[in-house]
Amino acid sequence: MEFTLDCLISVTSIAIIGFYSWSLKGHFSSARMAWGARGISAAVIGTTVLFLYLMWTQPQVIWAQVLGLLIQIAAATLFWWAIWASRKARLRFAFDPALPHSIVSEGPYRYFRHPFYTSYLLFWSGWALASWSAWSVLPVLFFATAYVVAALNEEKKFDASSLAGAYREYKSRTGFFTPRLRRG
Repeated sequence: MEFTLDCLISVTSIAIIGFYSWSLKGHFSSARMAWGARGISAAVIGTTVLFLYLMWTQPQVIWAQVLGLLIQIAAATLFWWAIWASRKARLRFAFDPALPHSIVSEGPYRYFRHPFYTSYLLFWSGWALASWSAWSVLPVLFFATAYVVAALNEEKKFDASSLAGAYREYKSRTGFFTPRLRRG
């Protein structure tokens, strides 16, 4: 059973990384990739190698593999929902210095402001759980930090743009990486 799950998790993980890689040219529209996005891309390659090594050389707990795989599938679903919702927005790469030109508020953006980063965090967290190693926590912490920094940077650019007022209103009703729980 563990061999089958190792295979399924490995293939699913590589496919999801393929989706994310496709989005760099097929969805996002920056003229070039900023240093921060390049750093994240390098970390993706290194973490993929690490997690594949852990999956295939260390024993895992079956419930953790199954739950990790389900989390990865949820991450991919969120990713494609965000792609669909933002397909006309011409979003830019993380750390692109240009000011934003539109606010996306449909699909998952109705609930939280950064569904792509949420998808990425879910994916890495799911794979870390499935790999069942303390070593897998370190890359997840790196990615969490990088995505928070990128998201805060994007929000600063909204504050400096002509969309500042509309973005403040949007921000007041949506969560950051998770849905905002409404009162009352």
